[in-house]
Amino acid sequence: MQQARVKLRSTSQEKVDDLAEEIVEIGDEYDAEISGPVPLPTKNMDIATRKAPDGEGSSTIERYEMHVHKRLIDVKDSERALRQVMRRVHVPEGVDIEIELME
Repeated sequence: MQQARVKLRSTSQEKVDDLAEEIVEIGDEYDAEISGPVPLPTKNMDIATRKAPDGEGSSTIERYEMHVHKRLIDVKDSERALRQVMRRVHVPEGVDIEIELME
């Protein structure tokens, strides 16, 4: 029997949760053993830059943040479910999906 680990990453939490729910539904439809979705820690990236491009003038600073949300799903004991996940799942723009096969 094969096991697949599906890793999802996106800056939009709603897109990641919707895609994870869709994968779990496909697994349930084909009687696969599903573990997850497990929410992994959110990566927060902060960037602080000066407003003035030449470095002169007031020292006003702009701050930007980006949050990367991650989910982990394990699909076990169903090769049909894995094939359907790869075929039927529509991956929205801005979501990275990685499927890792394990023995």
